[in-house]
Amino acid sequence: MSNTIHCFLPYADDNQVKASIEALRESRLVSGITLLSTDKNAAPCPGCDILYVDSLNSSDTVRAIANHTTGEYTLLYTKYHTLCPGEYALDRFVQIMGMTNSGMAYSDYYTLIDGVRSQAPVIDYQEGSLRDDFNFGSVLFFDSAKLKAAADGIDTAYHSAGLYDLRLRLSRIAPLTHINEYLYTDVTEDNRASGEKIFDYVDPKNRSVQLEMEKACTEHLKAVGGYLEPKFAPVSFDEGEFKHEASVIIPVRNRVRTIRDAIRSVLAQKTDFAFNLIIIDNHSTDGTTEAIEEFADDPRLIHIVPERKDLGIGGCWNVGANHPEAGKFCVQLDSDDVYSDEHTLAKMVKAFYDNNAAMVVGSYMLTDINLEMLPPGVIDHKEWTPDNGRNNALRINGLGAPRAFYTPLLRKIHVPNTSYGEDYALGLVFSREHQIGRVYDVVYFCRRWEDNSDAALDVNKMNANNLYKDRIRTWELKARIALNKAKADR
Repeated sequence: MSNTIHCFLPYADDNQVKASIEALRESRLVSGITLLSTDKNAAPCPGCDILYVDSLNSSDTVRAIANHTTGEYTLLYTKYHTLCPGEYALDRFVQIMGMTNSGMAYSDYYTLIDGVRSQAPVIDYQEGSLRDDFNFGSVLFFDSAKLKAAADGIDTAYHSAGLYDLRLRLSRIAPLTHINEYLYTDVTEDNRASGEKIFDYVDPKNRSVQLEMEKACTEHLKAVGGYLEPKFAPVSFDEGEFKHEASVIIPVRNRVRTIRDAIRSVLAQKTDFAFNLIIIDNHSTDGTTEAIEEFADDPRLIHIVPERKDLGIGGCWNVGANHPEAGKFCVQLDSDDVYSDEHTLAKMVKAFYDNNAAMVVGSYMLTDINLEMLPPGVIDHKEWTPDNGRNNALRINGLGAPRAFYTPLLRKIHVPNTSYGEDYALGLVFSREHQIGRVYDVVYFCRRWEDNSDAALDVNKMNANNLYKDRIRTWELKARIALNKAKADR
């Protein structure tokens, strides 16, 4: 069976797979084609056999593929569309697998939407690529022996997380290799902008799926030594002297349309403690500076234009958190958004003491610029649990909002000087040692509009963002593994 490929395709009907089968049979390397059907009454196409499966992503299906494959390599196509391999694409997959001794290879690809072909590059897999929505494309090319070895270790029956569980197990055996060449064309029907897709994983209808994904990721973390037990370092809340209990931090650049609303929502807060508002105006040029100055009569507002001109959102946060008037707790508000009512600040501060937390994360509602709710509505991140939240944080792509931090610790850690992912990086670092408190009331309105930073990103910008967050996860995973090792060596 040297260099032969056994291909597996999802199967709905003959018309759906006909073109894919014909394209695959053009390669001399293809030794067999098996159709995966959830319909027990489906009949195989001529020249193909059929596997009846409960779900394309289940553990049972993964095991069935591993047991059924007869080629040295196994190709799994994951969509109910037409697969169009590029010229000698299968030869290239085989060649790279042989050169790298990988467990799986995946490649860049083209999409074909309404007759228009576009490039769809993907990113390199790394230790921290723990997102269950990591985009491998729709062609997964396995070394069959390694596939069988990974499948043999499956000890949990997942209905939806089987394929995710498999690739985590496979990554512990051999590399998952990205071939940055366009080796096939795929068809997609999901034409939503990036800003519409990013909240799919918190859609309530996906909750049972997320619980499976969390379990699979947690077991992987235990296997690689990165799992953290629910034991937290206490926070005493007595470091330093603070005139204000809390400061709201707003970094802003060129948000004249929204900054007044953000300021009003802060100054309207009702508390039994002293607070202020620190705005870091990052050299705005559109009238934002003048709009902020309209509120200069309120002594609670501190308006800073930093000397540096190389600051991202994270750098602006550092300016605010290290200001001598900064409060004991620094609470986030983006310049696009508003607090939901006058009690947000009080609820966030109370959560620090109630949870002995070093960081607190609230819940928010997605709205348009006029505060009309947008789907999926409330984002409460209830997948965060006190016992396992910090482990699951390595799988999901964000922790929620608004975020708040115990200032003495924030000053020690510092915020990465970026304008994407800086809050997520902080959450991972804080949660490594300390408890993160949660507020599940909607305390924040996150307004989506055309100037949001992630409203409609092109594929290269999305890839850059995802690569950075994967890298943050990789660094954090290494730190947690080292922490556990140090504890074990004591």
